[in-house]
Amino acid sequence: MAGKHVRVTPEIAEQAVREIDWARIDAMTDEDIERQAAENPEAALIMAPAAIRAARVRHARRLSGLTQEEFSARFRIPLGTLRDWEQGRREPDAAALAYLRVIEREPEAVARALAPSVGHASERDGVLS
Repeated sequence: MAGKHVRVTPEIAEQAVREIDWARIDAMTDEDIERQAAENPEAALIMAPAAIRAARVRHARRLSGLTQEEFSARFRIPLGTLRDWEQGRREPDAAALAYLRVIEREPEAVARALAPSVGHASERDGVLS
């Protein structure tokens, strides 16, 4: 494919993100990435890292089947923040990425953990303990 240009549509990008083995990617070191890129230049990233992270956030939410508003409320992520992440205006930090990974893998457990318990004063006041 050297010398050819390919138009990557949002649909193609979303499909590519769904097919990524995130566990394998997360386990790679910078040296692994550099070695693989040197061994196969055609396999280099076609999307900027920020675009991949934005697509990953959208994918995590879409897996849940929730709208942005529902996802935001259920998992206590400010709606503006979620929109900024999904549109690539801001990037989630390491803690937020880890939280999204837990939501992807155990959404019901996260929802249960965040559900208010009856009579717990700090949760009645809107403060997580």
